[in-house]
Formats: sequence, structure tokens, C-alpha cells
Amino acid sequence: MKGFKIDLEKATLENTDYRRVLYTAHNSQLVLMSLKPGEEIGEEVHKLDQFIRIEQGEAKSVLNGVEGILKANDAIIIPQDTVHNIMNVGSTDLKLYTVYTPPEHKDGTVQKTKADEKEEHFDGVTTE
Repeated sequence: MKGFKIDLEKATLENTDYRRVLYTAHNSQLVLMSLKPGEEIGEEVHKLDQFIRIEQGEAKSVLNGVEGILKANDAIIIPQDTVHNIMNVGSTDLKLYTVYTPPEHKDGTVQKTKADEKEEHFDGVTTE
């Protein structure tokens, strides 16, 4: 089968890795993330657009200095060149998935914890 099919809610809720790239196409990428209470992605800015959906937990978003609260079933779109951060402000693990357009990370990237995070930018290699 060309493309990718998954029970995304189930996969997101079961994911325990800080970052797990599930699928990379030429123009988009699907990534699961899990942040421990008090953990944050860290302030960053991309030359791409990003969609984030929260499946579990409570997060604080900061986009160009504007703060907001995100909870389960909420989504946010972060346009390119937006300085942003997502922080787990809840008492449980924050479970989310994100879609980058175009891809941001190397296909197959798995970072078990935030401490394992390193910049492995998309190198042009897709899942299929």
C-alpha cells in the first residue's frame, strides 16, 4: 500500500517516546510526541508550517509571546517563522501528534527522552 494508515488516537496515547517519526512523505511528516509533566519542547522557530493536536493532558502554548491553554482534542496550527513553545502544564504525560509541512526530521527518528533530542533534520529520504 502506498501511503500510511493507522489508528492515530490509539498510537498517540500508547506512545511513550519523546519523539517518534511515524511517516515521512515528500511534503508532510507525521510525528508522535510524549512530554512528561513540567517538560517542554523548548522555544523554536521553523521555516515550515506545523499542526499539533493534543490527545491527552494539558499544555501551554506560546506563539510569538501569546500564551494559550490546550487540552485533549484541541489543535493548533503554527505558521512558518513563528517563535513557539509547547509546555506540559498538567499532572499526566502530554500526548500529541504533529504534522510538519514539509518534513522537519529524518525519517525513522526515535528519541526516547527529551535528553536524547538532537537535531536530525529531514534529509530528503521518505518512508517509501
